[in-house]
Amino acid sequence: QVQLVESGGGLVQVGGSLRLSCAASGRIFSINDMAWYRQDPGKQRELVASITSIGTTNYADSVKGRFTISRDNAKNTVVLQMNSLKPEDTAVYYCYADILIKTNSALRSYGYWGQGTQVTVSS
Repeated sequence: QVQLVESGGGLVQVGGSLRLSCAASGRIFSINDMAWYRQDPGKQRELVASITSIGTTNYADSVKGRFTISRDNAKNTVVLQMNSLKPEDTAVYYCYADILIKTNSALRSYGYWGQGTQVTVSS
């Protein structure tokens, strides 16, 4: 069993900062890509930022220059540092990880989601 547990959401004023953390635990062999997505009610979930196992990052155009994604492979954690927050950043943020699980003699990749954490930016 694998779990992703997020923390760090909350209410912040425009221009403020928040730091989201996500920790993966369980029977993990290794973790490939990790990412943060967000979703507003009535809208599709969208990719905010992703990071590969070797640290290559990718960002949505709307957050480039304001958000930074990082990870600690030894601790199986991923962090999203969000600066210069705007009202349009308000959403539920979800952590995602592509995790390799060893079952018998085989390695299989599975996608896991965190439970989501609310980020609200007030103007």
